[in-house]
Parts: sequence; structure tokens; C-alpha cells
Amino acid sequence: MVSNCAIPKSKCLAYFFLHAITLLISAKSPAQKTEPNFQRRKQIVATGIGTTLVGSFVLLNELWYKNYARTSFHFFNDNDEWLQMDKVGHAFSTYTIGKHACDVFLWSGYSENQSTWLGGSLGLAYLTGVELLDAKSSAWGFSYGDMIANACGSILFISQQKFWKEQRITFKFSYFPSDFSAYNPEALGHNFQQRVFKDYNAHTYWSSINVYSFLASDAAFPRWLNVAIGYGATEMTTAKNVVNDVNNFQRKREFYFSFDADLERVRWKKKWMKQMMKILSFIKIPGPTLEIRSDGNVKMHSLFF
Repeated sequence: MVSNCAIPKSKCLAYFFLHAITLLISAKSPAQKTEPNFQRRKQIVATGIGTTLVGSFVLLNELWYKNYARTSFHFFNDNDEWLQMDKVGHAFSTYTIGKHACDVFLWSGYSENQSTWLGGSLGLAYLTGVELLDAKSSAWGFSYGDMIANACGSILFISQQKFWKEQRITFKFSYFPSDFSAYNPEALGHNFQQRVFKDYNAHTYWSSINVYSFLASDAAFPRWLNVAIGYGATEMTTAKNVVNDVNNFQRKREFYFSFDADLERVRWKKKWMKQMMKILSFIKIPGPTLEIRSDGNVKMHSLFF
């Protein structure tokens, strides 16, 4: 029971925080004829991020922590759960929050270096706070595996921004409903909204690599075309590998090879279109995909989400 609900809770609030930040981005004022008031922008960003942090932790307490006894600080080893899909989800969350937060700090007038470190560290700081709350709750505990995954997501963003001044390898996500939530809705979700966060059978996480950015500047290759490597898992009805004598589910890892599009590199004519592509940049574009499962099964999808 505990291990089935601990990770989706953390991810759910991470996404809540992420979308609040993207709202800040989409609300950025259009180009002005006068010099931007960066002091005012910094105040808006500080207030927005502060309010979101406080609000999300209050919501977190109301939805989860208040129903469980408080304990002393303790650890919780969940590294063998969900075929590590939850760990990849943590890395994805800190990377994505960092990527969007960096844009917000740039808009508010911070330098590129400051924005990289402030934005790139924000997701890590936020999810560290969640882990500390977990560590004081009888239902969960501090997961060093989660923290390593959180750090990896932030490092992926910050290191690319520092060395390349751009994101050549982006973390992306795709979702397609699975049939397995019906076998354990408490862990995998009772409705669509819950399953989007909880059902790891329906998740795929991608490393989307922009080929053009690794070529010469005059290379005849589409700037927006990416190749993507994905990771997923299936037949998981519980966090750990429990033998199901009735359904005989055998959990498997899934590896994917596909094409993707970096829509932020497209030259959009309208500013709102460019801004929308930034907000939606964490979603993998469906395309032809080769799937290889850990049991040796290979399948070609004409269109995979």
C-alpha cells in the first residue's frame, strides 16, 4: 500500500508546480517599445514561484500527510519498484521544471548563467522538499534513489546549458492508456486523471536528440528533426514483482527507437505559437517506432504515442 502510492504523489505535485511555472511563461508580456521593467518582472516571478511552492506543499499536506502519523527522520528503499520507471519520472520532472524555470528567470532579467543555475536547481530543490516531508511521515520515507534521480534531471539540464548553451538532448514524455489499471486501481488510478500520473504501464520517457546541433552549421539536415530513445515497462500491477497466479503477468522492460520533432527550433511566424511550443516541448511527437522488450520480443509500430 505504501510503496504503491508514494511515487505518484511526488510526481503529481511536481507536475502541478511545473504547470504553474509554464503559466508564468505564457503570461509574459509582448515586446515593448520601452525598456522592460526587470525589477518588476523579478517581483512577479518571486511572488509566483513562492506562492506556488507554498500552495503545493499545503495541498500536499491536505491530500496525503495529514492522514498519516509523523515520525522521526527515516529512509525508505524503493529502488526495486516499478522497474525503475518512477526514478526516470523523477529525473524527467526535475529536468522539465528546470528547463521552463530557466526561461522564466531569463525573462525576468537574470543573466544566462544565473538563470541556468537558478532554474536548473529549482526542480531539485522542490522535490528535495517533498523527500524531506516523506522522511517524517510513517507512510513513506526519504528515498536516496529518488534523490539521485532528481539530481540527474537537474544535471542533464544545467550541464548542457553550460557547455552547449542549448538543450541538444531533451527529456520528453508520452502516454497511452493501458489495460492494467483495472487490476489494481488503488495503485494505478481509478480514473483518467489519476492514471496519467500513476499508471507506469502507460508511460514512456524519451531522450530526444537533435541531430542538427551536432553537425556543422551549414549541414543540409532539418534543424527540427530528432531521433529519440525511449524507456517503458508493462504488465506491472504492483510496485514490486509479485507473482500473479490468476493473470500470470510477467513484467517487462521496453526500449524504443523513434523519430521526434524539436518544435522549438521551427521558425514560427507568431510569437504565441513559439511560446506554445515551449510549453508543450516536454511531449514526444508520435511517430514510427521500433520496440524491443526485455523478453526478446521485437515489434514495429507504424505510429506510437
